[in-house]
Amino acid sequence: MTDMTNLTPAQVRELIRRGKITTPTSGMCPGFAQANLVVLPKNLAYDFLLFAQRNPKPCPILEVSDVGSRELKKIAPGADIARDIPKYRVYENGVMTGEYTDVSHLWRDDLVSFLIGCSFSFESELIEAGIEMRHNTMGRNVPMYITNLPCEPAGVFHGNMVVSMRPIPYDQVVKAVTVTAAIPSVHGAPVHIGDPKAIGIEDLSRTDFGDPVDIYPGEVPVFWACGVTPQSAVMASKPPFVITHAPGHMLITDVKNVSLKG
Repeated sequence: MTDMTNLTPAQVRELIRRGKITTPTSGMCPGFAQANLVVLPKNLAYDFLLFAQRNPKPCPILEVSDVGSRELKKIAPGADIARDIPKYRVYENGVMTGEYTDVSHLWRDDLVSFLIGCSFSFESELIEAGIEMRHNTMGRNVPMYITNLPCEPAGVFHGNMVVSMRPIPYDQVVKAVTVTAAIPSVHGAPVHIGDPKAIGIEDLSRTDFGDPVDIYPGEVPVFWACGVTPQSAVMASKPPFVITHAPGHMLITDVKNVSLKG
């Protein structure tokens, strides 16, 4: 099996485009930012841009495409938005109607793509700081949950924030907060630490997206705003047609995490 940690983002995107990688991208290309995807018709793009602007914790925008274009100019030149993500989801009227490894056959001239910062980007920083990423250790997708924290609505879009959870030893929580707070473009500091019920999560073993992970004695669940929040908003707002990434399956960009700090 190819060691994804030694490949460039462009090389990994090429493997994804050829159908050689269809798995979650956590841990791939350490040090490079990863991005969530939302693709909408132009007539909904302003509403979504406003939604993202009003909710910067879960929806930090890294780039917006030209109308109808499958190419990016800044974060991943040469990437094909319709083919370079391992798995996509299509929603129609708020209902997921399919998962695909290639959505080029669904592309339209009126589509606008939004690339949103992803918490996978700060994971390499946490690992470098000596903090284990349990989902990587267990070979699973990161656990994600829909909370009771409402996003600020904009136009047709509304819904509650989605969070990703990582168990952190008590003596490493401050370090985890400090490391991630330094990278606001990929969600920044946690939005909640501790009791999941305080943010509307009744059972950590029942994820809304991703997979549950073990939490050991001496650890606390730590929750970060998640770029899957737009999918929650899509399900709540029910626009006619949306393409997103499948949770955990990101676009790997050419942008170094260090450039996003500040």
